[in-house]
Amino acid sequence: MKQVHPEMLKALRSYYPPGTRVELVRMDDPYTRLKPGDRGSVSFIDDTGTVFVDWDSGSGLGVVFGEDEIRKLDDTLRRAASKSAEMEKAK
Repeated sequence: MKQVHPEMLKALRSYYPPGTRVELVRMDDPYTRLKPGDRGSVSFIDDTGTVFVDWDSGSGLGVVFGEDEIRKLDDTLRRAASKSAEMEKAK
């Protein structure tokens, strides 16, 4: 099992607090149904740096530090999408 430096673990937990919306960039798991572009919310980060995500698809698969890749969704984009949806409803 890989060791993650305590400072890196602290930085990961700071950057991806629970509830943070993320998007999958790549995952090195031939058995998952997740695909790049899938989105979800961070649940927690364990002591090995695995970021556990509650994926919108229903999966709870973790993103392995140094193997898989996610990106944080920008709050600005989320707010714009939400505002756009509100404007559509108002029509």
